[in-house]
Formats: sequence, C-alpha cells, structure tokens
Amino acid sequence: MMAEGLDRARKVVRWTLNGTLILVWFLAAVTTAAALGLGILTWPRALLAVAGLIAFSVFFFRITGALLAHRYPVRDVVAAGALSLGVMILGGSQMTGWGFVPLAWLSLAAIAVPRRVAVLLGVGTAAVVTPFGVLGALANTDPSLSLDTSTTVGGVVGVIFYYLLMCSIFPWTNRLWVWIYRLAEEAHAGREAQARLAVAEERLRFARDLHDLVGHQLSAIAVKSELAVRLAGADTDAARDEMTEVRGLARTALRELRETVRGYRRLDLDAELTTVRGVLEAAGVTCRLHLPHREVPEEVAPVFAWVVREAATNVLRHSSASRCDITVRHSDEEAVLEVRNNGVARRAVEDVGSGLAGLGERMAAVGGTLEARPAGSGEFVLRAVAPLPVEIGT
Repeated sequence: MMAEGLDRARKVVRWTLNGTLILVWFLAAVTTAAALGLGILTWPRALLAVAGLIAFSVFFFRITGALLAHRYPVRDVVAAGALSLGVMILGGSQMTGWGFVPLAWLSLAAIAVPRRVAVLLGVGTAAVVTPFGVLGALANTDPSLSLDTSTTVGGVVGVIFYYLLMCSIFPWTNRLWVWIYRLAEEAHAGREAQARLAVAEERLRFARDLHDLVGHQLSAIAVKSELAVRLAGADTDAARDEMTEVRGLARTALRELRETVRGYRRLDLDAELTTVRGVLEAAGVTCRLHLPHREVPEEVAPVFAWVVREAATNVLRHSSASRCDITVRHSDEEAVLEVRNNGVARRAVEDVGSGLAGLGERMAAVGGTLEARPAGSGEFVLRAVAPLPVEIGT
C-alpha cells in the first residue's frame, strides 16, 4: 500500500518534470511554423534546431531519471546546457519559442543542488541567454515581436525583463516537486524502520523472558553439577542427591522453556492489542480500539492476536494510513475482528502478501474466514470471522 503510493508519487513527479519538455516542444513547434511562414527562419536551420532538440530531450530524460534516483549527473547537465543554448541560437532565440529551451534546462539543473548554487545557475542562465534573446529581437527573428524604430527600446526591455523573471522563477519550480517526493520517501523509510524496530523489540522481549525464566535454573544446574563432580569420590550419597536436584532443575527448566515458547506461539489477544496500539501511535497512526465487554473466547483469541499483529505490520509497511480502527465483537454464534485503516492501495487482495495468506490458513483451521479488501473512501478493511460452536456464558 505504502509502496504503491510511493510509486504513484514518483510517476507524478516524473511526469511533472517531463511536462516542461512537452511545453518546450509545443512552443518550438508553434513558433517555428510561424517563423517559416513569415520567412524569418529557413528550413535547414529549423531542421538542425529540431535535431538538437531531440538530443536535448534524450539528456533531459536521463537527467530526470538520475535525479529521482538521488544522483546528480554533472556531465549530462553540462552537455544538456550547451545543447539548449545551441538549439536556442539555431531556432532564432524567440523568447516564447526556442528561447524557452534553456529555461527548461534550468528547471532541471537547479534540482538537488544547494540554494546558493540554484541562485547562481539562475543568474548565469539569465546572463548568457538574455543577450541572444535581445539579438534575436533586434534581428526580427521572433514572430511575437515586430520591432520598428519606435518600439525597439520597449521590445529590448521586454525581452530582458522576461528572461530575468523566468530565470528567477524556474530554478524553484521543479525543486518543489522533488522536495515533496523526497518527503514521501523519508516517510516510507520511517514506516519501514518502525516495522523493523517492532520486530527487534519483540526479539529482545523474547530473549529477556528466556533469560529470566530459564537462566536461573541453568545457573543452578551448572553449580550443582560441579559440586556433584567434587563429591563423587568422597561422598557418593551426597553426589547422588546433588544430581537428583540437577535432574529436577533440568525438568523445571525444560517445562518453563516449553511454556515460554508456547506462550509466544499462542499469542495473548489483549497484550497484542496493547502492543499494536503503542507501535502504531509511535509511527504517527492514530489507533482506536473498539472492544467488547466480555473476553473473547479462548478458542479464537490466539488466532485473532495473529491477525491483529499481521494487520498492524501491513499498516506500517505497506500503507500511508494516519488512522486505524480495530474492532472486536462476538456473539454466541461467531466472533468478528475488523481492522480498518485509511491508507488504502487499490489492488487485488491476493497481492497484499504471503502474510495474509498464512492468516487465511490459520482462520481456516478454526473454521473461520479472512477477507481483505478496499472498502471505498480510501479505506482498507481486514475482516476475520470465526464460528463459535460453544455457548458463551454471560
């Protein structure tokens, strides 16, 4: 879910960046058609400009892909910058046509660089392209400008103002979109880290319980075994008594070890709900529990605990949820667990992962069913239903 949202954000940002290139082609086509019709531009120069624009487009796509992959391809940026200037000159330097190509280059070159460098790129671009724009206006190669003696000064001032304004705006246009995408990536990484932390905490808790429950008996077994070895030659009866105690301690340790492992395999629903709520809220997801007044029957409580754990893991790893509601209810006929979050990704249920497939098998083992699907309004619902063949006391 979360991964799909990140993929969609990446596609939107890529299309937004490439949208600048689409605008370049549109303006160049319109201006070239007008210039050819007016005889301002010759066909050989127009074809050379188009060829240069094709090469510039290849570099543009390469730079876009590199920037989204957290790389800044300096050589490609420099080559694309030189191409953009050459294409501008060949096309006639029209400020709303071929003169737009260096501005498109600037919108990419200023991404993923410090603000100071972005400002310098804008100033440098304005300093380089403005003279060519002025020369193009004076040479009457811009169909949008028909300068005569009385309008020359105004036209030149307009061209200068245009490039100064554009070169002050374009360094920041696409930076904003990439910055937003970077925030989405960081949020996704934070969810992944939170899920890994939850797993690590569970392992630490298991290790701590093993140490507390079994460690004492193992230490006592080691001490008494050493004592029995020392007594074996001098006092066989005492040695035998010590080994009898060792046997008892070993049995106790084995029993407690089995109980500990069984306790982890047979999860406690109340404890799991508390843990899941804490983990989700620590990850910035508001978690609300809607629980019945009576305890969930012990026949289905452990499998519901597994469902809750897997649902919370999916929310952390695969969704962009900000809210999660966990509802448990039961009657004499059935028990129902529902986990609803608002971070839906619209895809088939069978693609949500092997974890839910395993839960489906657990539910089937108790005669129940598991359903996971988008519920509309941007919500995703995981619903587990288990029959209760025994009568629940009130």
